[in-house]
Amino acid sequence: MSLISLVIALVLEQWRPLADRGRLFAPLMRYANYLESQFNAGEARQGTAAWMLAVLPAVLCAWLIYWIVQHAGPLGPIAALAVNVAALYLTMGFRQFSHAFTAIHLALKEDDLERARKILGEWLGQNCSDLSREEVARLTIEGALTASHRHVFGVVFWFVLLPGPSGAILYRLALFLAERWGHDDAAVNPALGSFGKFARDAFVALDWVPVRITAMAFAAVGDFEDAVYCWRSQAEKWSDPALGIVLAAGAGALGVRLGMPIVNVDGSVSDRPELGVGDEADAGFLDSTVGLVWRALVLYLLMLLLLGVAKAVS
Repeated sequence: MSLISLVIALVLEQWRPLADRGRLFAPLMRYANYLESQFNAGEARQGTAAWMLAVLPAVLCAWLIYWIVQHAGPLGPIAALAVNVAALYLTMGFRQFSHAFTAIHLALKEDDLERARKILGEWLGQNCSDLSREEVARLTIEGALTASHRHVFGVVFWFVLLPGPSGAILYRLALFLAERWGHDDAAVNPALGSFGKFARDAFVALDWVPVRITAMAFAAVGDFEDAVYCWRSQAEKWSDPALGIVLAAGAGALGVRLGMPIVNVDGSVSDRPELGVGDEADAGFLDSTVGLVWRALVLYLLMLLLLGVAKAVS
């Protein structure tokens, strides 16, 4: 059932993508703000309690709904399938990033660097008006690899691991709260203090296995030797070592150089380590990135199919 649910959800999202995820997450944002206002006194244990209240009831409710509909008579399996598909449709955002990626790709192919900078800035939420063509291509590839992991492969892993839609909801809520509460940079949100430590640590723990499976998938469908080399020698240098695994393996699999310092609009330099080996990023590598992500997804689905066949045979 997991494989069928995933295939239907992917087809559904490609055919009719969710138009406005902002409206979907607005109630969740209000609830997170409410919990923060009620619990945040600058201590880690208060952040732990708030995280538990935000995540566990939703995960348990998702599992309970799935269990009830699954045992609701002859139509139970079909209803359970519908619940899975609906949850994946809401949590697995393939088209959430592919629209911006495609628009940037088209702008670079048409040599419209200004439009590519504008779209990238809206996607990343930062000023990209002074970036070079190569820098735009690098950041776009990095954004696509990051989004494909956090909005597709990580969700798929936990969806398969836990019963019903509970795993997918657990992962997406943990990611949401890590981004909302888990900043360890006081300049980003000094009011959070130690409150967001558990949200940050919880997502790191939940993502420990998925990042490595995503990296292995990129290596398997790309340049395996370079992907493994970059993973082992470069990933830990990234500001987020877990995300560095995905980016380093993806860059090695593609044969492109990512990371590297970028000059900001105010003249300051973002000192980022180099990831990958090979050529400088350009529009051609955006095509390669799309192919890498889709091949990795097909590999995921094939592995699920083999697991299903092995389970049926045994």
